[in-house]
Amino acid sequence: MAAPSIVAMATYPTFSAPNQATEARRPFGGSGISAMSMKWAAVHDAAAAVGELAGLAPEYRMPDVRNFPAIMRDTGGWRQSVAQQGVDDLAAIMEPGLAALLAVQARGAPVAAAALALWQEFQSARGALLALIPPLGIERPF
Repeated sequence: MAAPSIVAMATYPTFSAPNQATEARRPFGGSGISAMSMKWAAVHDAAAAVGELAGLAPEYRMPDVRNFPAIMRDTGGWRQSVAQQGVDDLAAIMEPGLAALLAVQARGAPVAAAALALWQEFQSARGALLALIPPLGIERPF
């Protein structure tokens, strides 16, 4: 008697269609996570790696930094548009900058000075974006 094949032994999951009457389906992108918030988080992950390459201690993220995408979403208007463009620009700086630092480090060259320069550029650009947050007491359109 031959042993059963691995394919025959595998169990395949079965998926059934959701019951449309009892289960509401969310539209794509309706999870509450915006593209800007994902990019903002990715930029900060890249900045953390740059900071580590520069020899800096990990940064504590203040609430305004953590909540920036949500604040801009709630603020809306020109501030939200400028913030979206600024986050895109910051990502366009950090992605190739980190890639270059990692490539140089992989060759055994020191990267601390270059990483510190990129970190300072990140801090400056992020500070300009955070300045878009309206001061307290100014009503935000909802």
